[in-house]
Amino acid sequence: MNDRQLQIFKAVCQCRNFTKASEQLHIAQPAVSISIRKLEEEIGLTLFNRQEKTVSLTPEGKRLLTHANLILDNFKAAEAEMAELKGLGSGEVKIGIPPMMSAHFFPKIIMGFKDRYPGIDVAVNGEGAASIHRMIAHGEIDIGVIAGYKIAQGICHKRFLREEIVAVVGANHPFACKKSITIDEYFQQPLIMYPPGYYMRELMDDLIKENGYSPDVVFQTNLFSLVRSLIKKGMGISTFLKMVAAADEDLAAVSFSPPFFLDLDIAWKENRHLSRANQAFIDYLLAYSGS
Repeated sequence: MNDRQLQIFKAVCQCRNFTKASEQLHIAQPAVSISIRKLEEEIGLTLFNRQEKTVSLTPEGKRLLTHANLILDNFKAAEAEMAELKGLGSGEVKIGIPPMMSAHFFPKIIMGFKDRYPGIDVAVNGEGAASIHRMIAHGEIDIGVIAGYKIAQGICHKRFLREEIVAVVGANHPFACKKSITIDEYFQQPLIMYPPGYYMRELMDDLIKENGYSPDVVFQTNLFSLVRSLIKKGMGISTFLKMVAAADEDLAAVSFSPPFFLDLDIAWKENRHLSRANQAFIDYLLAYSGS
């Protein structure tokens, strides 16, 4: 058993299909099948239940996947630590940032960090905070921005920002002249919502469950710019972080009564080696935000 076999095994686990795994790994499909067959022969166990178009893990396969994740994480950590011995003149930061934050808070952070560490590459994944949370837990990214509630075990985190969540309406909407609205008033309006995996959606779903609302969801998208345009055209209303809404003169930000606030945390997986580049980014972010 070697690390390449485990990488192929993990890809098949994620894709649940040999062809899709080969596409993800950029190798021929027969090579994937041969690698898995040899791995099963070496350990004398069947790792997958094979159906016509998909595969699923056997109990033995599930046990191996646990070990494979740990082994591959350790390989990655070893490579990162060896690279660190060369100093912070090079390195890479892979960070997950929700689209709303990447558009209105992080550009200055990233530019300032790159000015200080020009040799470090920064790659941003633009998933929702809940998806980023899961990606950190599964070791798919090193660090990311998550909502500071419902944090899973095994995730380390530090708050860097608390921001008000506001209802956002077009400039001509009846709510635009109000200082605040109740959550009941909000859910009586046609709503534009984010899909599951985004912190705004999870917050709204919790409120819907707690209060038994039946919202009129007229549109759903993860495209922040599209949400903003549809609000301006009067299709519906939505929720933003206050800092985002305040930057657009054609939108009105209306507080809730009582107000809602969201804690935003920078997070990473517990017991996972953080490269010096990642640690430098975390330190820079916390210093910038005064946390």
